[in-house]
Amino acid sequence: MIKNEQERQRIGQRIADIRKEIEWTDATGIRRTGMTQTELAERTGLQRSHIVRLEQGRYGATIDVLSSIADVLGKRVDFV
Repeated sequence: MIKNEQERQRIGQRIADIRKEIEWTDATGIRRTGMTQTELAERTGLQRSHIVRLEQGRYGATIDVLSSIADVLGKRVDFV
């Protein structure tokens, strides 16, 4: 049971680290460096409506989604 809690905390911290790396805060959304939501959606393979909901905090983002966004924005994401 402790192992599961530790793993949950590790994953939660990793998600927080990725959000920080792509400069994503609930108040400002994703810092897209001049890229529109439509462009970000096209480049990540997500729907624009999904990007909007993520930025509004209406959806939580999985590690896979955050990794895709980070990749498009040229940010390095390591999973160790």
